[in-house]
Amino acid sequence: MLSSLGERVFHWLDERLDLQPIQRFVREKSVPSHRYSWCYFFGGATLFFFMIQVATGVLLLLYYKPTAEAAFESVRFIMTEVSFGWLIRSLHSWSANLMVLAAFLHMATVFFMRAYRKPRELTWYTGATLLLLAMGFGFSGYLLPWNELAFFATRVGTDMAGKVPLVGRFLLEFLRGGEDVTGATLTRFFGFHVAVLPMMATALILFHLLAIQRQGMSVPLSQKEASTTNAGMPFFPNYFLRELMGWAIALAILAALASLFPWELGEEADAFAPAPAGIKPEWYFVFMFQTLKLLPATVAGVEGELVGLLAFGLAGLAWFFVPVLDIRSSREEPSRWLTLMGVAALLFIAIMTLLGYVMP
Repeated sequence: MLSSLGERVFHWLDERLDLQPIQRFVREKSVPSHRYSWCYFFGGATLFFFMIQVATGVLLLLYYKPTAEAAFESVRFIMTEVSFGWLIRSLHSWSANLMVLAAFLHMATVFFMRAYRKPRELTWYTGATLLLLAMGFGFSGYLLPWNELAFFATRVGTDMAGKVPLVGRFLLEFLRGGEDVTGATLTRFFGFHVAVLPMMATALILFHLLAIQRQGMSVPLSQKEASTTNAGMPFFPNYFLRELMGWAIALAILAALASLFPWELGEEADAFAPAPAGIKPEWYFVFMFQTLKLLPATVAGVEGELVGLLAFGLAGLAWFFVPVLDIRSSREEPSRWLTLMGVAALLFIAIMTLLGYVMP
């Protein structure tokens, strides 16, 4: 009965929307099968955590009040008075961190498999931009509870933006909505977090997925021969069911973290109180924070923090334009120097992050 009902619904929609091309595409689509096929699941995990962010964010919006006077109390109300409010907030916070982690892993696997090479440059550019937006989600959302740690971490983060040459002053006032972190900053970050960034991310995700469907999934150069001798895995239902299993595992990890380690609220922000000792930004910014801390006051007569920010800016541009820098991207051979640079960058990030949590 359900089958016949589904067929009638599909037939009704097909007569009006011509769904046959989509049906043929899904039936014929396949996914490359090789020893590194597991890397494809990181992209799906990132999308899954983004959907969790949207769902839990909408629920939190029902009670959250984006003002300096009411933000902290509204979050406390959610956590103490709303049924399962503490769990929804914890799911939202943990999924934000897991989304950034999954996006980092996805970008790393794409880089080392050289999936950015022609004709997939646009897929890389949109993916790199989406990673930046994910970090923007984390940075803007961190302040919204208006607690002590978030307040001073945001002040430190926006101070770093203010050090950027030429446009630093403009960036500082644009982010803060004034000279200092105030209620105007909270309102501005709220607008970024629930309107600007979601619209940009949704548009880029759709374009990113469209580019993947048009170009197909890339195969590592070392697996080209194995892939050509293998017919690949049908997307539906084989890969689709595996993707659902991956999402189920991701949901189990998220639920375990959210329930066993609920996200704490802390103390309400006080602009006149001293900054708490050992304050640090979110984990994905710690490597930059620690690097700037270790730099000397001046480097060759230039302020140390400014040198560090310029170096990070250049590194970010190099990472974004990897398809251009990899001059061998059109050849069937790996670029060893670029691979070594990628390994060095990952080691640097890991070591500086570890030092950031170990050193006072």
